[in-house]
Amino acid sequence: MQAQQLVYPVAGTTRAVGAGHRFFLELRLFLGLLMKMTERIRQAVTGPLDLDRIRSYEKEGWKLASLEWERQVDSKEAPIQMQEEPPFGTRVSANAAILESDPSETDVLFAMMELIVEDGPYYRIAEELNRRGYRTRSGSRWSPVSVFEMLPRLIDAGPKIFNTDRWHSRRSQEPQPK
Repeated sequence: MQAQQLVYPVAGTTRAVGAGHRFFLELRLFLGLLMKMTERIRQAVTGPLDLDRIRSYEKEGWKLASLEWERQVDSKEAPIQMQEEPPFGTRVSANAAILESDPSETDVLFAMMELIVEDGPYYRIAEELNRRGYRTRSGSRWSPVSVFEMLPRLIDAGPKIFNTDRWHSRRSQEPQPK
């Protein structure tokens, strides 16, 4: 069986297709003619804007959809913008140079880890954290969902927690199986 050439008028490309794929290509072509499709080009501008070039794109049916500006500034002039919150159990140091341990959140992580090791269901872990007076970073009560959402952080912080003297003393106080 010889491959046929099918032209996509929407994208303006030609591809060789086998008979088995022809139905799907024709369906895609049909749907493409019914629906408006968006074509995008992303270009980095390294010099001044060329207004003639922009106008030539507009004549071809393109419209400017996005523009991003950047500049070089001295580090002391640039405002420090937090892109995301630090992981639970840490905080930004006073000089904003490093992350340091947050003792109150570390206590929550430790308690949560203890309760998870005891195979408690999420709702019981949340009830116990609330009973002990612990709150989420936003100040709300713990829920089964908020406990569940902490699992990735517990996986990340687990090795550090397991290597503390506090965890080892907890383990030595546990009743040993006979």
